[in-house]
Amino acid sequence: MSKKKKHRQLRTVLCGRCRLLSHGHMITAVGGNGGYSGGKQFVTAEELREKLSHLRHEKALIVKLVDIVDFNGSFLAHVRDLAGANPIILVVTKVDLLPKGTDLNCVGDWVVEATMKKRLNVLSVHLTSSKSLVGIAGVVSEIQKEKKGRDVYILGSANVGKSAFINAVLKMMSYKDPVAAAARKYKPIQSAVPGTTLGPIQIDAFLGGGKLYDTPGVHLHHRQAAVIHSEDLPALAPQSRIRGRSFPNPQLALDKLTADRLRSNGLNGLSIFWGGLVRVDVMKVLPETLLTFYGPKSLQIHIVPTEEADEFYQKEVGVLLTPPTGKQKLDNWMGLETKRELQIKYEDFERPACDVAISGLGWILVEPVSQLLRTSDPSEGETVEELSLLVHVPKPVEIFVRPPLPIGKAGGECYQYRELTEKEMDVRPKWYF
Repeated sequence: MSKKKKHRQLRTVLCGRCRLLSHGHMITAVGGNGGYSGGKQFVTAEELREKLSHLRHEKALIVKLVDIVDFNGSFLAHVRDLAGANPIILVVTKVDLLPKGTDLNCVGDWVVEATMKKRLNVLSVHLTSSKSLVGIAGVVSEIQKEKKGRDVYILGSANVGKSAFINAVLKMMSYKDPVAAAARKYKPIQSAVPGTTLGPIQIDAFLGGGKLYDTPGVHLHHRQAAVIHSEDLPALAPQSRIRGRSFPNPQLALDKLTADRLRSNGLNGLSIFWGGLVRVDVMKVLPETLLTFYGPKSLQIHIVPTEEADEFYQKEVGVLLTPPTGKQKLDNWMGLETKRELQIKYEDFERPACDVAISGLGWILVEPVSQLLRTSDPSEGETVEELSLLVHVPKPVEIFVRPPLPIGKAGGECYQYRELTEKEMDVRPKWYF
């Protein structure tokens, strides 16, 4: 302490763990293999559920966070078991990472549609960016409006941006609330390191009483972060706006023969590798079908003929296909054990068919006909009525097929708002940004 005082570092965190956290090399999480290598010293998801089981029997306000880049993968499936009948404010984080030209009205409607299917007691949906403070004022206003003497609990999966969100909320509140200003200054840090306790952190954040509780990030076993080594975690975290990479693109083929096949027959009979974490075998599609990959820029994409894909993966995993990298490749990388065949039906060529979302990574937009060809009818004479893909991922990473997330200018133009009944309009939560 005296040395820190001498060097004017009393407010500076110097421990190695916190340095790793701040640079994205490690995550604090609940139960699992990602981030901290202690494994068994993590509180399990079941233990966290037990710690928060009292919420079902108390009046509380739940602020649930979900990452827009990994909406399906970061959405806590059993939050209803924790929240009971308590109201939920759904906060969608990291909207600043969406491509330029994205209409957040369309995104908000898409999120509400997806949330309604989960039958949660959601008061409202807020699209936010803790970095730019977009949407944070609306969340603060909603919390103060709905708190009504309740304690507020912040819930979310690991790496969803929970710490950044809490700091942004406290910053916004501190302008008018001296209690929040003090909480922002002295907010505690807890971890899964031996000798400390991983559990809800109480923060005195409200003038006139009431507590804000920061809960541990839940480590979900079905996300890519659960299967790769901590040294590879930064590769999964987008640092700037994501951009789609579309295929077929003959320039990205590994050889002239593959490039010629792309030009003549599209993606049929080819395999696309997304780093060493995803392989997509294109079994049957229209020649004009377009696949666009949205996710971390650091993961390279490579195309090879499907008959060569197994040999290519064995040779290049950890070399050309990364992550995984380093020690994990040699020791315990199990490969792409899960295979899921997708039969994707489509109704017209004016809109994309679906997204194929990979838990903890990103998604693949599937368009039966590329945008450039939609003004004509390039499929004349074709009899293909559905697209067939075989997706390979590590076990137990999950694959979700969902309606396309309306991003970019084209996404907004293609998005269709569903007509609602009066009853639906009454119960449907509003979205804000």
